[in-house]
Formats: sequence, C-alpha cells, structure tokens
Amino acid sequence: MSAVTETVKLPAGGSIGQSIRDSLVVARRNLIRMARIPEMILFGVIQPVMFVVLFTYVFGGSIAIPGAGVSASAYKEFLMAGIFAQTVTFATAGAGAGIADDMHKGLIDRFRSLPMARGAVLTGRTLADLVQTAITLTVLAVVALLVGWRTHENIGKVLAGFALLLLLGYAFTWIGALIGLSVRTPEAATSGGLIWLFPLTFISNAFVPVNGMPAFLQHVAEWNPFSATVAAARELFGNTIAGVPKSVTGAWPMEHPILASLIWSIVIIVVFRTLAVRKYRNAAK
Repeated sequence: MSAVTETVKLPAGGSIGQSIRDSLVVARRNLIRMARIPEMILFGVIQPVMFVVLFTYVFGGSIAIPGAGVSASAYKEFLMAGIFAQTVTFATAGAGAGIADDMHKGLIDRFRSLPMARGAVLTGRTLADLVQTAITLTVLAVVALLVGWRTHENIGKVLAGFALLLLLGYAFTWIGALIGLSVRTPEAATSGGLIWLFPLTFISNAFVPVNGMPAFLQHVAEWNPFSATVAAARELFGNTIAGVPKSVTGAWPMEHPILASLIWSIVIIVVFRTLAVRKYRNAAK
C-alpha cells in the first residue's frame, strides 16, 4: 500500500489534466487491489449467472410473452437485456461498500493529505468499478449465449447496447459512492445500496411485460431509467418481441429508449457526482 500511496503523490494542480492523471492513479490502485483479491470478481460473477440460469430454466417455461405465448426461447430473448441491466446496477452496492470501507480504514484521510484533485479519489474508484462491471458483463454474455440467447443485429449495434448498459452501471456507481460516503460502515453501505435497487429493477420491463402490471405501476415502470436502458438494449440487440408494445402508457422514454437511456444516465452522473464530491469535500473539513 505504501508504494501505491507514494505513486499518488503528484504535484498539486487544479487543471483538468491533473485531475485525470490523479483519477487514473487511484483507479490503478483499485484495479491492483482487485487483481490481488480475485474472489471480489468471482463472487460478483456468480450471482448474475445464477439469475440467468434460474430465470431461464425455472421461470422461462411459465411466463407468457404477448405474441409468443409461453415460450422458453422467446423469454430468453426478452430476459437477457434485463439481466444485463440488473447486473450493472447491482454494482452500486459494491461501490458504496468499497468507499465506506476505505473511509472506515482511514485510507480516504490519507488521500486527503496528498496534493491531488478532490474528485479524483471518487472518480478513480468508480472507473475501477466500471472495469470490474465490464468483466462481469462479458462473462455473463458468454453464459447467456451458452443457454441459448442470440442477438439479431450487427456487431456495431450490439456493442452500442453493451455500452449503454455500462454507462448506466457507471452512473449508478456514483449513487453508490454517495451512499458510501454517507454511512459509517461497509455493511450499512451494502444494505443501503441494495434496498432501493430491488423495487427499481423489478418495477420495470426487465423480467415481465409492463402491460400485465396495474395501471399505476405501468406509469412508474415506463418512466423508470432502468426500463429505458433495458428497452434500448433489447432494440440494439434485436431482441424486441413483436407482440410486446413499446409503451402501454405512451411514455416518451419507451418510445425513444436509446435517447432516453443516454439522457437518464448522463443526468444521474452529473447530479450524483456533484453531490458525492461535495460530500467528500465537506467531510474533509
């Protein structure tokens, strides 16, 4: 750790370039830590793989998709974008717990004493979490292919779909960063990072069509930023089902999911990065 800490001792400066360099150094520190503790990545992969297997083989033959009926193959097409999106957003809990752990151990206080950009500590942490999420998403995509999921668009659109998913995951890690800075223990950060994610992911179009929900939940689901990214990924993967309407309530995000996903993710990053960096600065005083 001392060697890594010494590496962070860069000349003071408020320029954008200095902030980027500091952020990359902190990101490198966190990536080195991940490489030395491979179970962090392993456990992060196991849970989404279990979701893929359970939803595919346990629920896939029981859930009816409009226009396709009860069809395991159709449900795979419908499901996978939702599983991918759930995986990247659940990284929020890990991000919050990691920052809370650094706070608890006093590592953040050591960074504060160094001549570095204030936001670099949080930016570096979220970038490292993004790399871990990308690794998890890659493994999950391979598992999805093994259980029968297929894309029906060109490689450019497929990659764009995964890029939108990673952008949403990166946006949510800033929510995790704010939670991690706001609680006292890593355990509290984990709980705080998950408790609101379950309704967010399940009151959505991720696992079942929205048209089967009560009317008031349909509006909530279709204006959910999570739903916008799921719909965008399905469109870019070519996994839309002919019998499932784009929108039941006429919600704009469902009619323009790709643009809506970009807007939602950028807004979340701007808002929660601002709040997290402000919280970090206030805690440093």
